[in-house]
Amino acid sequence: MESRNEFHRDTWVEVDLDAIQHNIQQIAGQIGLDVAIMAVVKANAYGHGYLPVARTALASGATHLAVAFIDEALFLRKQGITAPIMVLGASRPEDAGIAAANEIQLTVYSKEWVVQAVPHIQNKPLLIHVKCDTGMGRIGLKTADELREIEQEAARHDTIKIEGIYTHFATADETDTRYADEQAERFRKLIDHMKVKPPLIHASNSAAALMRRDSFFSIIRFGISMYGLSPSNEIADKLPARLTPALSFHSTVVHVKKVEPGEKISYGSTYEAAGQEWIGTLPVGYADGWIRKMQGFEVLIDGKRVPIVGRVCMDQCMIRMPENYPVGTKVTLIGRQNGDAILIDEVADHLETINYEVACAIAARVPRIYSKKNKSVFVLNSLN
Repeated sequence: MESRNEFHRDTWVEVDLDAIQHNIQQIAGQIGLDVAIMAVVKANAYGHGYLPVARTALASGATHLAVAFIDEALFLRKQGITAPIMVLGASRPEDAGIAAANEIQLTVYSKEWVVQAVPHIQNKPLLIHVKCDTGMGRIGLKTADELREIEQEAARHDTIKIEGIYTHFATADETDTRYADEQAERFRKLIDHMKVKPPLIHASNSAAALMRRDSFFSIIRFGISMYGLSPSNEIADKLPARLTPALSFHSTVVHVKKVEPGEKISYGSTYEAAGQEWIGTLPVGYADGWIRKMQGFEVLIDGKRVPIVGRVCMDQCMIRMPENYPVGTKVTLIGRQNGDAILIDEVADHLETINYEVACAIAARVPRIYSKKNKSVFVLNSLN
């Protein structure tokens, strides 16, 4: 791939922007024209890259972006993103001014926050989204009285405007809908207590957007499934939309050796060759997010599954190859190669975690190559 000439590592991630567009169009077909899409690009767009994903999402039909912290929103503003950006996490009241000045919408869940924030807001009004805790147990108000207090306090100031109200489902990615049903009912009751309904009312994350038509309201938050991944294994075969994974992860063989029976590999000598074996070294390790627990997992070389042997090092790991492959041979850690595929969900199962964590864990130092219509369009290397 020509784009690899723009960096000097033999390990890289490829992100298919057409897949991002496809997934957004799939969800748009599910929710209908009267419901907007907020693309969630927090955590470096779940490891896929803030700016390329944000631009692709907006060009593909999303109208809003969501991040976790003000710093993420400011980064997007500095890169020229002008679309509405909402911060999903907690923000300090004293940062309300910089948020307002940059037209960044903040999550609020107490009257006290509004009181403390007002003195810091100068020229532009701050748009806020009131977060309701209907059963997630993170941040958010729980009672109609708390909601009324925020609404009344915001009405006293020209510099505060309630732009939205929202909640977050804890179990929308499970087939048992009872708890999510309870959350949805609590949320509707809280909305009913508002004197003035705000423009944006939202509850749906990816799972709810795909599985619960009753939770669409005016806008959905499209997160994990925008990247082509199922919110959980439990509902993966029940999704009404056909999703396409956007991310693949690759490396190359940088050294080959033939070892004899009894020779040991890597730290702790945890692997011992049973016979004559070809061992290939890959320049990827736990500092790249390919953690030590990946020992014993399989990767693809020449379309064949081969195991990682010995402990994964900080910057390197070793594989047992069926033959003497030359230095420079491509190895796929996540993705497709010659008719086989290592899915990110397979990695997650091996690590006893979820696909979200696997994608987010791929370090920023790993270069990203972005493609559109099967052509490399640019490379994002955090070290340049």
